[in-house]
Parts: sequence; C-alpha cells; structure tokens
Amino acid sequence: MLRFLLYRLLQAFLTLVGVTFLSFFIIKLAPGDYLDQLKLNPQISPETIEALKKQYGLDQNLLLQYLRWLLSALSFDLGYSFQYHAPVSQLIGERVWNTLLLTLSSTLLSWLLAIPLGLLAGLKENTLTDRVIRAYCYLFMSLPSFFLAFLMLLLLSKIGHLPVGGIHSPDFHKLSLWGKLLDLLAHMLVPVLTLTLVSSAGLIRLMRSSVIEIKNSPIVLMLRAKGAPQRVIIKHIFKNAMNPFTTLIGYEIAGLLSGAALIEIIVGWPGLGTLMLDAVLSQDLFLVMGGLYIGTIMLLVGNLMADILLALIDPRVREKEVIS
Repeated sequence: MLRFLLYRLLQAFLTLVGVTFLSFFIIKLAPGDYLDQLKLNPQISPETIEALKKQYGLDQNLLLQYLRWLLSALSFDLGYSFQYHAPVSQLIGERVWNTLLLTLSSTLLSWLLAIPLGLLAGLKENTLTDRVIRAYCYLFMSLPSFFLAFLMLLLLSKIGHLPVGGIHSPDFHKLSLWGKLLDLLAHMLVPVLTLTLVSSAGLIRLMRSSVIEIKNSPIVLMLRAKGAPQRVIIKHIFKNAMNPFTTLIGYEIAGLLSGAALIEIIVGWPGLGTLMLDAVLSQDLFLVMGGLYIGTIMLLVGNLMADILLALIDPRVREKEVIS
C-alpha cells in the first residue's frame, strides 16, 4: 500500500506541474496584462510600472517566471494580487471554504441519492420503479446546471419567502446561532440542490448499469441456484457495484468544482468561482494562477481519495498498479 501511495503522489505532483505550466503559458500568451492597464493611468509613471515588473519578476523570460512562481507556490506563497492589493493566499483562504461548503454538501447528497436509487433501479430492472428513476436521470442530465439554477431562482423569486442570492442576509450578524444556521441553509438551497440534482443523475445511471451487470453475472446465478438468501445476493451485488462507482469520486469532484464555479457566479455566492472570474477579467496573473493551483490540488486530492478507497475495496488494484 505504501508503494501504491508513493506512486500516486508522484503522479499527482507531475500532473500539478504540467497543469500549472500549461496554464501559466496560456495566460502569458494573452495580449497585455494588469500592469499594461496601469499605463492608461497618467498618474502612474513608466518607471513605476517597470519597477513593479522587476519586483514581481515579470521582466524575466517565461520559464524563469514560471520556476520562480512554482518554487513559491510549493510553500503556498502564491504571490500578490494586483487588483485586490492583498496576498493571493489570503484571498483564496477567505473564499475556498465557501466553495468547499457547496461541493462537499452536494457530493454527500448526490451519493446518498445515487447509491440507493441506483441499486433499486438495477434490482427492479424494467419495472415502473426503474422507469421513474430513469426519467429522473434523463431529465436532470439533459438540463445544464446553469439553466436549472436560473429556473430555481425564478421559482424562488415568485414564491418570495426564500433568498435568491448571496450567502448571508443583511441582518445576519443580529441573528442567534440557530437563526444564522437556518439563514445559511436557506441561501445554500439553490446552489446545493442544483449541483446535487445534476450530479446524482449521472451517478444513478452508473450505479444502475453496474448493478445490472453484476446481477446477471455467473457468480450471482450460481448463488441463486444454490438457494442463497436474497440478503446475501444483494450484499454481493452492492459490494461489487461500488468498485466502478468509487473510481468516479475524483471526476465528480472535478465536475462539481467546475459546476460550482458557474453556479457561484449565477447566485452571487462568494466562492472561488466569482473570485476567478474577477481575476480573469482583470488579467490578475498571480490570482488566476493561485486559483488554478488550489483548484488543481483539490482535484488531485479527490482523485487520490478515490484511488485509496478503490485500493482498500479491491486489493487487486494496488497490486496491478505497483507491478505495472
């Protein structure tokens, strides 16, 4: 298991370097930067702009700029935001927990929905129950998350009893502890429900197909022929169906992070999505790279968690990886 973990960590590090280098290269290819915008301000002298470029190493060649940024980023010194006039790590630290609150909540709810519904649909294949669950999947897989968020915001605006944006009410600081919790949950309703409905639809279909495949496998037919109790058969089906399901944890986190960024912008949730949008629009190099760096780490951690869980469930996985 230790060799398996070391192998995965090495892969994660190389992936992190590759993603950040390509991102840095693409950003630098874009015409202009934040400092070029300062040239339009007559109160800022060309000497001041050149001094800023030298201070942040922007006068060096591309490779040296990236290596300088990477060495600092490995110690989580992500530079200084030109737009916000604050350290990038501080800005991301203030927003990342809001994004994690959405993604972790929606991930947990998606799994709580997908596992039992997928298992039930697979065991009740081609029945009315299966058709209803498949209709749910088709509906929410065909709806883009941003369009679903707009529909929910429109519905809540018609109802008028729930908030339609932001993370807190204006009088949040005056509320009791219980009132603050209810206020936060009310503001989380649209983004979390949107992400959960869209994410769970694909997971349910995956779980259903895995259950059907294992249900019709020779080992299950043998168990039925031997008169094994239904409880034992379902347990065997469930355990084996979780293998392909577990491998999707990392991909689901990736999808939820990208989806959460878009939903955050739509509902005005103060997370990494809105921060990154502002950074890209203002060409704030270090803030963009800092957001990509933290986002990539979160995705890699999610994939590593999926690999570890899969290796614990099925020891053949780690043995195959180490041998290869």
